[in-house]
This record gives sequence, structure tokens and C-alpha cells, in this order.
Amino acid sequence: MRMLFVILLACVLAHVQNARVSHGQTHSRPNVIFFLTDDLGFSDISCYGATKVKTPNIDALANKGIKFTDFHTGASICSPSRAAFLTGAYPQRCGLYMGINENREEHWFLGLHPDEITLAEQFKNQDYQTFMIGKWHLGNEPEFHPLLQGFDHYYGMPSNVGHSAEFFDGEELIYTSTPLAKLTTLYTERATKIIKEHGGQPFFLYFAHNYPHTPYQAGKDFVGSSMDGVRGDVIQELDWGVGEMMKALEDAGIADNTIVIFTSDNGPLKQQYAQPYRGTKYVSLEGGHRVPFIFHWPAAIDQGVESETPVVAMDLFPTLSEIIGEPLPADREFDGVSLMPLLDGKALTRPETQPFFYYNCENLQAVRYGDWKLHLPRTGQQIPWWDKNKALVNVKSPVLYNLRNDLHESKDVASENPEIVQQMVRMADNTRKELGEYMQRGSGQRPTGSAVSGAPIISNGKDWQTVDAETRATIKEEHLKRHPESKKPSQGANRKRKRSQ
Repeated sequence: MRMLFVILLACVLAHVQNARVSHGQTHSRPNVIFFLTDDLGFSDISCYGATKVKTPNIDALANKGIKFTDFHTGASICSPSRAAFLTGAYPQRCGLYMGINENREEHWFLGLHPDEITLAEQFKNQDYQTFMIGKWHLGNEPEFHPLLQGFDHYYGMPSNVGHSAEFFDGEELIYTSTPLAKLTTLYTERATKIIKEHGGQPFFLYFAHNYPHTPYQAGKDFVGSSMDGVRGDVIQELDWGVGEMMKALEDAGIADNTIVIFTSDNGPLKQQYAQPYRGTKYVSLEGGHRVPFIFHWPAAIDQGVESETPVVAMDLFPTLSEIIGEPLPADREFDGVSLMPLLDGKALTRPETQPFFYYNCENLQAVRYGDWKLHLPRTGQQIPWWDKNKALVNVKSPVLYNLRNDLHESKDVASENPEIVQQMVRMADNTRKELGEYMQRGSGQRPTGSAVSGAPIISNGKDWQTVDAETRATIKEEHLKRHPESKKPSQGANRKRKRSQ
């Protein structure tokens, strides 16, 4: 294993050196645009293998940047994956590991804890202007508003369209029902406006597009433009938006020293868009976690390169913090490392023996260790309601795959490698103690944000009845006080939210 890793690392470093990276040069503080798509799979764009859609503008980012082929998100569902990107911690560590739906009785009061330090706050500490466009999905109550998590400006939707169709500009409700066919245009116009008006001072833009998450509609100029129906049309329109954004950077004279990062929050709903990997959104197979990740920075990278180096969502926080010169907060643990050594032709500081853990909500379901991936036994009770894949439910013994020669996770080699299995099971046991397991908090977990003091943190509706009736009644009463127009959280009535003072 050690020799294999050394050979692989040497190949990667050679590729990066061939990219003629010039990170060692002195650059003024770069602008940063973090472009996060929703439910975009590994093979959803041209440069990662798509054949029915054309994405020339996203491809251009890859052609002159670093295109990673072994990138993993922090979760296979929206809310926790976003928490991992913004905090640099596993969702289980930062307390936001559930897929939040404010229309659910057990979720409406939950969100990212106000004490969590986000990327936006890191940038604010360095006098950057901070903007957010798109879907927040880290809590809908006023306590969790983006404007309280380091962002100076917010424009977009607090939640999934299927949960609420409201659209805000700051705190002003501008659409009670978002015009989906205009969504990409609205977002693109706001992004180019930010670039034109604020390019004189360094800025951080978190651009979290809703698409291609359902429901979606293509703009009139893109209807029928792809060979993959409405979903393909939506992706090609999204690519157009990326192109308009890049043109605005060129026109403003700041394209060279603007970092553009392009990725997805988790895998797609359909297997065909996750090829060559097995699995989709919601599950711990590779297709649920492995997505495109492109790092584009012309001032530091003048020729494109493809990297097989394993990287994860939690690496973004330390990477960008190092670039802007903001130290990592010393009062908390992080689960990522800076990617900047790669730009200098060096190895990452992450030990080669450090595993990656695939949690699905509270349930630790798999462990990655080098090329090995171990799926752990789990019961139907442990898995979250959104996990519809029953392939590994009620498996009594660990299942081992070697991703080097079995990307599709189809051949169980556990019986041939008992020592590897035992070693990885021990890793899992230790991690459960630190990051928790189904209905169990871990020693290293930080608090989950709650708008109701003392309320229990229950991820799944099926477990809500374990909460005593008096507590449930108190939470319902608080909901009615905050949202008198709604009799029950499940009704999901439109409402205008105001930020806490």
C-alpha cells in the first residue's frame, strides 16, 4: 500500500509541475467565486464525460485550471454537504448532519449553529466584501440567516424550491413563487452586477445555484437546446451563466486574479449521470459523493492539469483561508487540509493513512482508506428516510471493495483481505465515538443550531415519537407563535422572515 501511494503521488506531482504553476509569485489578494451546483453528477458536464450536453464555459475553467477526479463531498444530500463546505468540518462535527426540511415538525427550528465560523466570516476578517447568491438551506428561522453568518449581501432562496418557493433580496421578499424559467437569468444578472460594481475591493461570492435540482425550467432561449430534455437544457443554461460571469470578470480586468471553484453539493438523482460510479444522491456509494471539482486561478495556474489526488469538501475552508492569509480558528477541529501545496508541486499535509468517512445523516455507513472502501453493516432503522437504496441494508458483515480496479463497487473482496477489514472496522468504531452514530452524540460533535431552547435534536420523523408529548406540544406552540398563519409545520405556508436584531 505504501509503495502504491508513493508511485501515485509521484505521478500526480509530476502532472502538477507540468502545469507550470506559479503560486510562488506574489499576487494581490484574489477575488474568490465558489460556484456550487445542486445534484450535479460526476458525468454531467462535458469535460467529465457528458455527451448529451455541451458545457464549453465550464470546460474552459478545467482546461486552464486543476480538474480533480477524486473529489468527495461531505454528504450525499443538500444541507449537510453545504455545512461541510462552509465550515471545513464533517457535517457530524459541526452539528448539521440532517437534510433540513422546514415543513417537518422535527426540523423547522434547526439550522447551522450561530457559533459556527463560516468561510464568509473568514473573508470578512480580511476585509473582503462577502456575497451570497442562491440556495442557503442551512436553516430557515431568523437565527440562521446568511446575513448572520458572515455575508454582507444575500440574494436567492432560503430552501429547496419544493419546500418553499420564496425568493429574497436581503431580507426583502421579492417573489412568493420564484419564476423558475428565469432563475438562472436572475442569478447571472446579480453575479455580473456584483463583479461590475465591487471589483475594486476583493470580494468573496458564494454562488449556490439551485439547478439541476428539481423542480426546474429552462429559459426560453434554452428550451430544446440539449439532447437530454429539460434537465440537459437547464445545465446548458447554467453553463451560459458561467460564461457571462467570466466575461464580466474579463471586462472588469480582474479575471486573472479571481479564483473560480466549480463543484456540486452531491451526486445526481439518476445513475446515468454518476457514471462510471455506482449510486446516486442519498447513498454512500461513490455516485452519491464523487462529483466534479475544478480549481481555476489564472494568476497562479497558467496551464490545465488533471489530478487524481483525493480531496474532500472540507479542504476548501483551509485552502481559501491560507490564500487570503486568515489563520484557522484555534478553538475547533477541522477535517480538511489546504490544497495549496499541490500548486507548489508538493504533497498535501494529510497523512496517507487518514481515512474518509461516509456518514448518511447520523449513520456511519462506509470508510475509505487508500484504494479500499468498506461498507459497514447497517439496519433499516439506522438509515435516514431519504436513503432509498436497499442494496446494503441488513448486511450482516462488512463489504470491502477496491476502488482502484472496481469503480462500480461490485466485487466484494472482504474474505480475501480480513486484516484490512479488521483495521477499517476499528477506524469506524473510533470515529463513532467521536462523531456519533444513530441516535448517539459523539464526543467531538459541536452543537446543532436550534431556534427553540432545549429542543431535542431528532433527524428523522420516524423517531419524533420518542420525544415526550409535553416537549412536542411546547415546540408546536413556539411554531404557532412565530408563524401564526400556519397551523402545522407541515403546511409550509409562505411567510416573510425578518432577521433577528
